[in-house]
Amino acid sequence: MMNRQKKENITHYFSTMIWIVLVVLTIVSYCLGETGMHGKAVMLTLLAITMIKSQLIAHYFMGLHKTKLLWRGIMFCYFIVVGGLIALAYLKGMPSN
Repeated sequence: MMNRQKKENITHYFSTMIWIVLVVLTIVSYCLGETGMHGKAVMLTLLAITMIKSQLIAHYFMGLHKTKLLWRGIMFCYFIVVGGLIALAYLKGMPSN
């Protein structure tokens, strides 16, 4: 019985740490957006933060870490394709210098 309680405590602690990472990443992306900075580097940084957050949420809070590799791969590919298309659309729309 004690082992089960200890395991639950570790799980809650880990989930809390993931949540804190998500909050910190959200604050960082907000601050980047509010500084008025622009350009490729800022956009790619914000996109990378968004993709990391998406992967953390899918993996830990949606429970994909408990599924087969196929389902994790599908979600990872989805994030890569969508993120890549967003980056491509943004970069194509930027004026060339």
